[in-house]
Amino acid sequence: FGDDICGIDRATGAPKPMPLGHFFLAINIESLCSLDVFKKNTGNLLKALRQSMKSPKGPGRIWTAGEMENDARLSRTAQGGMKVSKVLQLNMIDLRDKHPAFQEKYKTFPFE
Repeated sequence: FGDDICGIDRATGAPKPMPLGHFFLAINIESLCSLDVFKKNTGNLLKALRQSMKSPKGPGRIWTAGEMENDARLSRTAQGGMKVSKVLQLNMIDLRDKHPAFQEKYKTFPFE
C-alpha cells in the first residue's frame, strides 16, 4: 500500500508498474440509480479504461473483466463450438436427468 502503488520508485524517481487492480460489485443497482443510467455510466467507464494510454512494453490492449473469456467464447462459437468427449456427454446427460431445473433448461444437448 502507499509507496507500493504510487507508480514512482521513491529511490530513483523513475516510473514503476503499479500492482493495482479494481473490483466492482453491484447487487441491486436500482436502489442507487436506474438500470439504464447504470449501464450508460458503466459503459463509459469501461470505454475510458480501454482508451487509456498503454505502456509501450505492454500487450497493446487494456483488458476489462470478462473480455478475454468472451473473446475466447466468440472464437470457439465461430469455429463450431468445443468438442465434448463421450464420457463428459454422458455425465452431462446424467446430471441433467437428475435435476428438474436442468431438465427444463437443457431439454436436449447439441450432441444428442
